[in-house]
Formats: sequence, C-alpha cells, structure tokens
Amino acid sequence: MDVPNKLILDYALEHGETKAERIYLTQPVGGDGVVDYTWGQVIDQSRRMAAYLRSRGFEPGARIAVLSKNCAHFIMAELAIWMAGYTTVAIFPTETADTVRFVLEHSEASLLFVGKLDDWPRQRRGVPEGLPCIALPLAPTADFDNWDAILAAEQPIPGRPQRRADDIAMILYTSGSTGTPKGVMTSFAGITRAAEGIGMHTRAVVGRDLDHRTLSYLPLAHCYERSWVEAASLMNGRNRLYFVESLDTFLRDLRRARPTTFLSVPRLWAKFQQSVFEQMPPAKLDRLLRIPVVRGVVARKVREGLGLDHVIVAGSGAAPIPPDLIAWYRRIGLRLHEGYAMTEDAAYSHSSTSARNEPGYVGVALPGVQVRISDEGEILVRSPARMVGYYKRPDLDAQSFTEDGFFRTGDLGELRADGLLKITGRAKELFKIAKGKYVAPAPIENRLNAHPMVELSLVAGAGQPGPCAIVQLDESLRPRLADPALRMRVQGELERLLDEVNAQLPDYERLRTLVVAIEPWSIENGFLTPTMKLRRARIEAAVQPQVAQWYESGRKVQWADGDAASTERLRGGAVSA
Repeated sequence: MDVPNKLILDYALEHGETKAERIYLTQPVGGDGVVDYTWGQVIDQSRRMAAYLRSRGFEPGARIAVLSKNCAHFIMAELAIWMAGYTTVAIFPTETADTVRFVLEHSEASLLFVGKLDDWPRQRRGVPEGLPCIALPLAPTADFDNWDAILAAEQPIPGRPQRRADDIAMILYTSGSTGTPKGVMTSFAGITRAAEGIGMHTRAVVGRDLDHRTLSYLPLAHCYERSWVEAASLMNGRNRLYFVESLDTFLRDLRRARPTTFLSVPRLWAKFQQSVFEQMPPAKLDRLLRIPVVRGVVARKVREGLGLDHVIVAGSGAAPIPPDLIAWYRRIGLRLHEGYAMTEDAAYSHSSTSARNEPGYVGVALPGVQVRISDEGEILVRSPARMVGYYKRPDLDAQSFTEDGFFRTGDLGELRADGLLKITGRAKELFKIAKGKYVAPAPIENRLNAHPMVELSLVAGAGQPGPCAIVQLDESLRPRLADPALRMRVQGELERLLDEVNAQLPDYERLRTLVVAIEPWSIENGFLTPTMKLRRARIEAAVQPQVAQWYESGRKVQWADGDAASTERLRGGAVSA
C-alpha cells in the first residue's frame, strides 16, 4: 500500500533542484587530490545513467548489483538504479568469488556495476559469464562499458521519476555469520522511514539542525552504513559525505573530513583506543584525566590525535561494545552512543540519546519503534522500517514474525522501566555445558575484550565441563611474541585476566582455560564477516580436534602455536571458503 509521504528518491531529486550548487560528495583520487560533486552533478550523472539502464529494457524491479568499496559513484549508481525503476543489490567488496557468484545468481542480477576494489582478479571468477558489467570511475582495469563514456552519450532522464512506497528499493544480503547469506528485501517506504527517523534522532541528540560532515568507510553493502550514512544524507540534504582512499590513507582522509558525525564498530573503537595507548601508557593517561586543571586539555589533545575533535555525534553498532570502552571515550569527551538494530529493520531500532544512555545498554526505541520481551526472554521489535521479507524464502518469513507483526530478533534482553534495553545474549549462541547449564558467550567475551591486550575473543564449550575462551591478542603484540620475555609477561597478564573475569562469574560460567590464537582471524580466511563479526561455527569447527587436549592440560593459559596442526587450523588453513 502506498504511503502518501515523500520517499527517499523524492528527497534526493528535490535536493538536486534546490541545493544544486551545494557540495554533497568528496572523493579522494590519489595523493592529496579530491573531486567534489555537488547535488546538481550527482543528480545529473544519476539521471544519465538511469536513461541508459532503461534503454536496456530490463523488467520493472530488475535487480542491478553493485560490487564496490565506498565511493561517490556507489551512491550515484544506486540513485540511477532507483530512477530507472529497478532494485539495488550491493555486494560486500571483500567477498570471495563463491559468495559473489551466489549473490548474483540468487538475486538474478541483470547487470553489475564494478567499482573500487582491492581483489578484483580473484572476485572476477565469481561473475557469471555473459552478465553485463559497467566500470565505475576508480574501478580496476577491465574490458567493460565505462561510466563516463556512457554518460557522455546519454541525455538525462527527464521529469521526476516516481517509485511506489511498496516497491523494493534494495535487497540487503546478510554477511553470513550463521551460514548462507539471506536476501532481506527493503521497500522504499521502509528505507525512507528509517532515514527520517535517523534525522529526528540526530536532531534530538544535537539539539538543533547542523550541516554535518561524515566519513563513509564502513561497507555500504551493510545496513548500518546504508541507513545511517547514505540514506540519512539523501533525506537530509545538508550532510556532506567524505570517502576513504585506502586503509593506508585513513587518518589523512579522516583529518580532511573533520567529521561532526562518526560511526564505527566496536573492533575499530577498540583499535582507536589502542593507538592512544601506544602514545601514552593507560595508567599515565588515567592520572592526567583525574587532574581537574589539565583534564580538558588532555582529553582534547587525545581527540585531536584521533582526528575526532570536531565530532558531535559518535555511534557504535553492528556488534556489542564493552561498557568500559564506552566509559573511556566519554572520559576523553566523546559522547559515544551505542545502538542496536538488524538488517531486517534497515538498522532502525534502538539508540542511546542524550537524556537516556548508560554503558551496557543499547539505548531506547527510536521514533515509531515498539519493543517487548517475550516470555522466553527474546527481544521482539516492530519497526516502521521492517523488511518486506526474505528474497525467495517465504518459509523464513513465517518463522520471523509474531502474529501481531513483531520481528523475532533471536537476541535475549532486558528492558528497564525507563525504556533502556540491555542485550544479554544471543539465543542461537547459547550452549549447554556438561553440567546441563546454559552459557551465554557474549557477556563473557565483552569482559575479555575490554582488556587492552585482547582484540577479539570467542567463548565456547558445548558438552564440556565448563566454557573456555580463545583470544586473539592486539595486532601490536602479535609480531613480537617470539620474544620469550614478552611472552612470559603476556602469559602472566592473561592469567590475571582469567582470574578477574572468573571472579565476576557464577561457577558454571567460569572459564577453564584461555587459548591464545597466534594467527589473526580475518575476513580473508573466512573467520570474520565483512563487518568483522565472528563466524563462530567456522572457528569452532577449526579448533575442534584440539579442544579435548586444552581441557586435559589443566593450564590457565595456552598458546595455539604449541603444535603446527593447531596453528594451521587457527589461521584458517583447515577451513574451506
């Protein structure tokens, strides 16, 4: 059913007319060079590409895919797809060839835009033979039709292209942390309501309208960046988006943008903290922050060093963040807010506000969102941005909602009287130890991850006498572990960490051992999703042959490089893509 409100494409087209000279997108092009695109230029290029797409004669609603890192032309391509009457399917730019092929074939994509990529030769093997491709500016060299050449030959599509509220705007493929990616269909009404609600939330946090600067670097194929950065900027018209050239230039790109809004994920917030600790030991910084006369100066210097000194709105999402990390950022003057949502509601569910926030809680329901806790402790959410359904999976649709339209999140939680929501675990991640007790791994992992030496951790132990944890040390430590003296110091610190964490847990949840993974878990070896969540099943399957030995040893801390086989399993060598 059509909603009589303006849709996101209407907002963008209006900005192209009323804000034609205003800079919207800033794209680095190598060295210190950048190209700025005004709203007028963005809409003109999108109209020309839309005319070309229409000329191909695809069926209404045809799926058009985009495989690209974040860049200005990702957004222009999406606008062109929408103007032409089609549906966007974005693929994570780090995906394997097998996943690229799965998404293209499952979505029945009619065409693929290829943009900025780091590993195109490998990924190209996943593109079906005969699928038409268009190379965006900054794409790897390929024998495809070229964006600029197409635009030079096309006239802009005229008028105000219209879409229906119930048309599918995008299919968001989940990052596959629990198996094969699922295609979540989001309508124009859904993504518009999310963008409008995010705008309302941002104004409430800031207290007024601002011209925001945002650095877009989390994958646009993920709902978090798609809704909170792209969609919000398309609706608002006053947000200027900056992009990152590469990982090596991240700090330079960040300083160029001087963002007022900065969104990230827990792992990166932890890395930023570690970069501060590399410059100043935590104990010294803590002492300085306790001195009233210098506290403000020190906090400002830390924010300047991170490139976040202009940030007004700071957010963390996509995974749980340790409460101690939020508290640390607030000590240095960055009001970091945690949020909670999922692909199925276009990342529009919960967020902290200026009035209602507390470390350990993911905030309150955003405007228009309803939440309740089921008798089993599961969080149920009804959002105005709820999905239309899973593409080609009506069987999953029936399982996903209650009879009155609440989405079954699969997360366990507690709801305070003031509306603050706490995530206490993931129903599907609970495991039963030999004593018959259930263990929720996420809260224990958060305690471990709060330690400066720990980058990631995984708690497991189904059917065992008690849980154990596999930890990955911070990347600054890993290259130096060949030094026996350093390894001994790390061993002692981890033993103290184990004792401290266990002292806060009931007996049945206490960790029997910590196992240090020497080789990194990464997106490339298949142990992390593109949004850096753990792929638990893959990691647990890889280490399964060693689990009994870990429990039998009786040691508090063990190292995975004790034998070549365990090292190879933990580095991903024994796991198929």
